Amino acid sequence: MTNRDTTRRTLLAAAPLALLLPAAARAQQGLPPEDQALVAKATAYLQGLTSAKGRFVQTDTRGSQTQGVLYMQRPGKARFEYEAPSSLLVISDGKVVSVADKRLKTVNRYWLSQTPLKLFLADEIRLDRGVHISRVSRLNDGFQITAQDRAGKTKGQITLTFSDSPMQLLGWTITDARNAATRVRLTSLERASGLDPALFRAPAPTTGRSS
Repeated sequence: MTNRDTTRRTLLAAAPLALLLPAAARAQQGLPPEDQALVAKATAYLQGLTSAKGRFVQTDTRGSQTQGVLYMQRPGKARFEYEAPSSLLVISDGKVVSVADKRLKTVNRYWLSQTPLKLFLADEIRLDRGVHISRVSRLNDGFQITAQDRAGKTKGQITLTFSDSPMQLLGWTITDARNAATRVRLTSLERASGLDPALFRAPAPTTGRSS
């Protein structure tokens, strides 16, 4: 699998899916009360994260690293801008998610409604069914929540890591069906206001395709 494939899978599949814990808090009746409290804490934090910017470092299954800047603004908008040597740019403009490769001069498009990003970027984050939280783990200075697709349509799992003081998302690790892990570490993440609308403008189509 190429780094480009890993990046697309990370952004459009498991990574955003893992950020959809609000309804998971309602669905995980089997969790101990202390674990339910942590899930509820993560839910409230993510629901309140309406507009933000930050930096990330992504480590793929081979140990190769790429980094970049992310912006998000609910409802519907996000931007993952990778830095050299990567040539990828991922933008959700509210309706369509575009994956642009500046080196290859391609743009692949996906309806936002057909990607897990639709739930994370919704005006009200909710997931009434379909997520199974398999583990909640305490850390020295935070906690982790591991989630899986209850229906089994998406194989593997994702683990989100949060700090306690201050409460903040630190990153996530995706483990696929072959037990290969891709890690995204947020080196910074802060609430933002007045983001330039041009950040979320879809790149011009070239030789890419739509799905």
